[in-house]
Amino acid sequence: MKAILFIGHGSRLAAGNDEVRTFIQQLTPSIDDSYIVETCFLEFEAPNIPAGIDACVKRGATEVYAVPIILLQAGHSKIHIPAAIDAARLKYPDVTFTYGRPLGVHEEVLNILTERLSATGLNIKEKQEDTAILFIGRGGSDADANSDFYKIGRLLWEQLDVLTVECAFMGVTNPSVDEGIERCYRLGAKKIIMLPYFLFTGILMERMEGMQKSYAATYADLDIQLADYFGYHPKLKTVLLDRMEEAIAGDVKMNCDTCQYRINASAFVEHHHDHDHDHGHHHHHHHDHDHHHDHDHDHDHHHDHDHDHDHHHDHDHHHEEELVK
Repeated sequence: MKAILFIGHGSRLAAGNDEVRTFIQQLTPSIDDSYIVETCFLEFEAPNIPAGIDACVKRGATEVYAVPIILLQAGHSKIHIPAAIDAARLKYPDVTFTYGRPLGVHEEVLNILTERLSATGLNIKEKQEDTAILFIGRGGSDADANSDFYKIGRLLWEQLDVLTVECAFMGVTNPSVDEGIERCYRLGAKKIIMLPYFLFTGILMERMEGMQKSYAATYADLDIQLADYFGYHPKLKTVLLDRMEEAIAGDVKMNCDTCQYRINASAFVEHHHDHDHDHGHHHHHHHDHDHHHDHDHDHDHHHDHDHDHDHHHDHDHHHEEELVK
């Protein structure tokens, strides 16, 4: 018997976890009814991955397809989830486990983003020379994930006719959201739309709402709006079903289930999912940007994130926070 195990990130905000469960409930009618469907979480919420796998096996699963509800490939999808699956293979040697890949760069993801922009009142079919899009991700130290985020930002820019699409992060890496807002302002934007690259609500989305209000007060001459996150968008179901079908067909590309570096890296990882992560960063940066225009400016900014663990490994991948919530 086949089982689909959806793996959400998990949030300290109960509403975010409820949204994951509701989303999977909405998705389930599109899945073959002979399949077992279970949902688990990487952290902050029960059941965790081992418990989710146990539930599948107890219901009679002999084949388990683990599908992460995660935006990009970073530490969680490259190391932590595969490690849990490795442990399950030892515990259940008669069960076959297949690991799907995160949502990643997908045409429907771009369609979701443009539709979220349209919902703010932006006419995406016309030139918007005074409008800047600030594309905001969670932030992490994984170079692959950060570069994929920038790729999505560039693909979004290619579809729009706006002043600029700037990328920024809520924490861990730069540019910060503060820097992104300032850059849009210096480029001459009269309107800035903050576009979250987040699946569901959570601590960071709540924080972003507060930031939008603060920016609107600070930059009184600008129209600063906040678009919605992915949520229950029907195209998100399409993307996740695509990733599920890939796993079932054995056509998963670029996941780290068998990554030669992961096995070595996992020995260095101490990852705890039974406590809250919250800390503040205070940075002083000097940036010299040479794209679009040159300018020097100093920034003092404060980052407060959900996580306080930093994973750095001496190999070709840098793993830290998953860019999703």
